[in-house]
Amino acid sequence: MGSASAAGRKAKPKPSAKQEKAAGGALEAKLWQAADALRNNMDAAEYKHVVLGLIFLKYISDAFVAQHKELTAQVAEGADPEDPDEYRAVNIFWVPQEARWEHLKASAPQPAIGRLGRRRHERHRA
Repeated sequence: MGSASAAGRKAKPKPSAKQEKAAGGALEAKLWQAADALRNNMDAAEYKHVVLGLIFLKYISDAFVAQHKELTAQVAEGADPEDPDEYRAVNIFWVPQEARWEHLKASAPQPAIGRLGRRRHERHRA
């Protein structure tokens, strides 16, 4: 029954290489525009540290979230998703609640997000 309705639908035409390139160019321009807006008056040499830090945070946060989900599913067997040692045992960075990507993303619209991130970074570095 499902295949009959699928057969009745027309397949979407694949965009041409020229259309894909134009869409990619538009996306690239939009990303540069967003980066410039975020950078504001900050020197590019300084801005790269902010961006690289965010990329690294997103990378470790993704690994943390995957392990957190796995540990949450194993709570019945004694796993503790909030125990930093559970993450160290498998070479994954422990990310404190207030430094997790979703928390930072939810806090991003606040005007003081830069100070918030800097304070947390300095506190965890010490």
